[in-house]
Amino acid sequence: MNEEGWYTDPYGLHDARWMSQGRPTGLVRDGDIEATEEVPDSPPTSTPQRISALDSDGLSTSDVIQEATGKTPSYEDAAEESIDSSW
Repeated sequence: MNEEGWYTDPYGLHDARWMSQGRPTGLVRDGDIEATEEVPDSPPTSTPQRISALDSDGLSTSDVIQEATGKTPSYEDAAEESIDSSW
């Protein structure tokens, strides 16, 4: 895999993780919130799935991540997204 872009987090710690040259980076995303953290030393727990286009076609990040992962956003994520969009 020599891809670059947002993928589901292969460590299962966040909604998405940026991959560069096929390797996980420290750039992570939960809902619309991006952060950085060290890449875990442990092996991945799942195969990352490409998230084709965050925020494209008018979809929220949570909608795109849910479409890619099948995970329903938590109430906390939905509340944060609602607050963010009201500002």
